Amino acid sequence: MTLQDHRTPVPHAAGERATLTAMLDFQRGTLALKCAGLTPDQLRERAIPPSGLSLLGLVRHLAEVERGWFRDTLGGERSRSPWASPGSTGRVGFDVDGADVDEAFAVWREECARARAIVDAAASLDVTGTSGEETYSLRYVLAHMIEEYARHNGHADLLRERLDGTTGE
Repeated sequence: MTLQDHRTPVPHAAGERATLTAMLDFQRGTLALKCAGLTPDQLRERAIPPSGLSLLGLVRHLAEVERGWFRDTLGGERSRSPWASPGSTGRVGFDVDGADVDEAFAVWREECARARAIVDAAASLDVTGTSGEETYSLRYVLAHMIEEYARHNGHADLLRERLDGTTGE
């Protein structure tokens, strides 16, 4: 199966901000591409025991990562995961048994849109935010998010190939 690739190309000769934001959007698009055309059950299917890794789990996890870095660290919010149970402090998102696929993608898209708005509103890549005792620049957060998506898109490649033989070619 060949997937229709609708990702926006990354400019090869642009400024730092344009390059970083385009690369992050390309990585976001890659995740969407790896999930395209699959059934809810396929999106929930685990990689291999004992791993709980699934494409839907990746979508939920990356929604959490978007929320945490952009809204909380850079935006100064104290947002809460839509998937966290009251009082929980552990990782959320990867447990997809009974998870609503449409909700997961809607939350992920909304977090990506909010992240873009925070980036667009920032005066420069030197704008900072904090998490705990650490200070992070927008430049760092964008670079980290590209790395986060790229790593998980490698997982998504393997999951997708296992599901239906579709590869990253």
